[in-house]
Amino acid sequence: MGLYLGVDLGTQSLKVLVYDATTRQVVARASRPIPAPESPRPGAAEQNPADWWNAFDAALRSVLDDQAVQPSRVRAIGVSGQQHGMVALDAAGEVLRPAKLWCDLEASQQAMELSEKIGRNIPPGFTAPKLLWMKQNEPQLFSAMHRLCLPHDWLNLCLSGNWLTDHGDASGNGLYDSQLGQYDLNATTWLDSELADKLPPLQAYDNWHGTLLPELATQYGLPQDVRIAIGSGDNMMSALGAGAWQEGSLVASLGTSGTLFGSSRKPLTGDDCDLSPFRDATGGWLPLYCIQNCTTVTEEVSAGFGLSLEELTSLAGEIEPGQAPLFLPYLTGERSPNWPHASGVLHRIRPGDLQAGKVFRAAIEGVSFALFAGLKKMRALGFNGKELRVVGGGAHNLFWCQLLADLFDTRVVRPKEADSAAFGAALQACATDGDDFHSALDEHATTNKEAALEPDSGRGAIYRELAQESAELGQKLFASAQ
Repeated sequence: MGLYLGVDLGTQSLKVLVYDATTRQVVARASRPIPAPESPRPGAAEQNPADWWNAFDAALRSVLDDQAVQPSRVRAIGVSGQQHGMVALDAAGEVLRPAKLWCDLEASQQAMELSEKIGRNIPPGFTAPKLLWMKQNEPQLFSAMHRLCLPHDWLNLCLSGNWLTDHGDASGNGLYDSQLGQYDLNATTWLDSELADKLPPLQAYDNWHGTLLPELATQYGLPQDVRIAIGSGDNMMSALGAGAWQEGSLVASLGTSGTLFGSSRKPLTGDDCDLSPFRDATGGWLPLYCIQNCTTVTEEVSAGFGLSLEELTSLAGEIEPGQAPLFLPYLTGERSPNWPHASGVLHRIRPGDLQAGKVFRAAIEGVSFALFAGLKKMRALGFNGKELRVVGGGAHNLFWCQLLADLFDTRVVRPKEADSAAFGAALQACATDGDDFHSALDEHATTNKEAALEPDSGRGAIYRELAQESAELGQKLFASAQ
């Protein structure tokens, strides 16, 4: 039993935490900011992977300097990363261009083209449309691309020197067949005849990615035999960290984007692309609904009024349900529904409705209504989670969590470890280091939960009526513009 490092490479920051498998406690943590995505062209959202490494280096050094951490006890590292990013490398392993991120909608036209050609819907935020965009707009760079990495793959490559990926993160690149568990060669060949050889080999969830490079072990004062778990996307890791890998578990992650996902033993998807049939980090599936705008909306209101999130939450709590305007939260377009052209809307404004508390309540309601649309889709396909676990930055807001309990008409539980993706990465490393992956996950499952929030049927009925009105308004404004 030793120490396991969990790394979460996000959009706004990189987090590292240290899990002690003996005491079953997180004993240290650190977070370092990542420069905000740049938008050199309309719809683009790009980051320099070098900034990811700089944030990782600083956060890692911080936790290893913590008095509660003995570097000699570190056994393995797990990495979680923002999904869908395109990191293109040349033959020497150098990054060819800034990474296009999950929130990059510049390839909307390419997504439509790909969806039509290969016969399945691919959102513009997935990796495949970005590759087609690069081929059409930066042909010299595309020709020079020797390897493709997703963000967590790239960080693992830097740590171990090995080029691999897992099925979970790969299932969000748009070139993977979730039912067959392999790359879709028809899709890769149509996009480019040589692309299949540039995709990272797939590795099982319970296998190692490699061993920490000797020079890095020496640099950080770590043992020479520290191993690197295969890692996965942030949503897959968040499911592990929230303790939601059992059939029917349901999680809402309130971060820069908002996601609603659950554990399933079979693929679960409808006729559109709103519900992604992802693989998870345990060998199963992770049907997932993602909205483009989540805490970015509440932070925008905070910046606009010059008030803290705590002050705004207090003001919002003084407003009764149904007394705020409708807020369609599509500030940067939307992924679900697939409306990259959409914008934010404040609707049904009366005198006094532009008060800070009302606008903030409207923002939280609007984001929650957008997530509720995903729950309705999941329920229509037979997924019935009996408890909702809420994680991410928004999980700290009790008012928001209670609103979700009322709206979803289900009990809400907040795991005490809110950094669920980083914690899940540490748990993956710990479980991979054990004799039986699933037994180890069960053994180290967190039982530290806050008291459950029970739904209020009266408020819930009001919220669900507003959610329906919000969905109909969005359809009128944006669906016909597709």
